[in-house]
Amino acid sequence: MFFVFKILLSALVIAGASWLSGKYPKLAGFIIALPLATLIALVLSYTEHKNAETTITFAKSILVGVPASYFFFIPFFFAKSLNMNFWLIYSTGLALLVVAFFVHKYIVSLF
Repeated sequence: MFFVFKILLSALVIAGASWLSGKYPKLAGFIIALPLATLIALVLSYTEHKNAETTITFAKSILVGVPASYFFFIPFFFAKSLNMNFWLIYSTGLALLVVAFFVHKYIVSLF
């Protein structure tokens, strides 16, 4: 039952932001940029596992992961000047996320 609650809560946040993006894309972008997923995930993780040390390690991994996730957005800044279509931009961003994952994995292994 707790698992279903987690799915519904997460889905509502994502669906709400997606809906809002049609009318107010700047506001929706700001909301998604907030660490809502992190806030929800940390509380749910601790509530489910009752292990502060694991939750702290989880938070540290998120701290490193957030800047690494910015790699995905790099192609969007160059799309117009390079005349790239959406799927090429998106695919390039995903490829950069793979690189970012390995950078994240290395940095997290240091603590």
